[in-house]
Amino acid sequence: MSIERIGVVGAGQMGTGIAHVLALAGYDVVLEDLNQEALDKSVALIRKNMGRQAGRALIQDAEIEPAMARIATTIGLGGLADRDMVIESAFEDEAMKKAIFQELAAKLKPEAIIATNTSSISITRLAAASGRAERFVGLHFMNPVPVMQLVEVIRGIATDDATYQSALELVKRIGKTAAYAEDFPAFIVNRILLPMINEAVYTLYEGVGNVEAIDTAMRLGANHPMGPLQLADFIGLDTCLSVMQVLYEGLADSKYRPCPLLVKYVEAGWLGRKTGRGFYDYRSDHPVPTR
Repeated sequence: MSIERIGVVGAGQMGTGIAHVLALAGYDVVLEDLNQEALDKSVALIRKNMGRQAGRALIQDAEIEPAMARIATTIGLGGLADRDMVIESAFEDEAMKKAIFQELAAKLKPEAIIATNTSSISITRLAAASGRAERFVGLHFMNPVPVMQLVEVIRGIATDDATYQSALELVKRIGKTAAYAEDFPAFIVNRILLPMINEAVYTLYEGVGNVEAIDTAMRLGANHPMGPLQLADFIGLDTCLSVMQVLYEGLADSKYRPCPLLVKYVEAGWLGRKTGRGFYDYRSDHPVPTR
C-alpha cells in the first residue's frame, strides 16, 4: 500500500523528531499525545529546529512553512483512525506499549501498518499485543532524529514482506539509512552502546575515575564525540536503565547487570538533561559533574 498519512504516538523527544523528519519528507503527519501542553511544545520545537537547519543551509527557508502545515495534532488515539501507518514513540515500558497497541489497532483501518520506535523490546511480543502481527514492524530511530542518519528496521517473526518493504521505503524517503536487525534484545546499536555506558557507570561506581576523567578519557582516548556519562544524560538515565534491564532479563547474562549506581540515580529522579541533573548538574550555565 502507498503510505502518505502517518501518525506519531507520543510528543516527547523522539516523537517530536520523528514528526519533524516525516513532515520535511512530504508526509501528512498527525502527532498524538494525551497532553495538549506537550503537543504545543513539540510543534514549537519542530519549528525552532527547522529554523536551525535552515540557518546551517541543511534545508531551505522555503521548506519550513509547507512542512509545518503538514503537521496536525490530536489528543488521544482516535485522531489517528485514517492513518496509513502509525509510529509509536512512547516511553520504553512494555506494558504501556502493549496497552497502546491494543487500543490503537481497534481504531485503525485493517491494512494500516503499526511501527514501534522501541530501542530494546521484542518486536514479536509487541506485535502479538497489536492483533495484527503481519502489519507490525520495528523502526528504531536514533536521537536526535533530524541529525542521526540511521534507522534500525526490525521484523517480528510474523511481519510480512510488504510491511517490511514499506518500512524500508519510508526510511529511504526521509533520507536516512536502514540497518536490518534481528529481533533480539536491544537490536544492534543499543546491544553495543548501552553496555559500554553501563561499564562507564561501573567505572565511576568503583572509583576508577570521576565523571570528568571518564568522559575526557573516552573523548580523547577513543575519539568519541561525547563521553559515555554525558551521553547517558542525553539519552536519559531511565531509558539507559530500561534497556539494560531488557538485556539482563532477555539474555540472562550477568555481564548485562545494571550498575547499582545507575539504579540509584534513577531512583533519585536524576535522569539527565531532561530533569536538570544526572551525572552532570545542568541547572547553571555550565554543566557540573555530580560525582
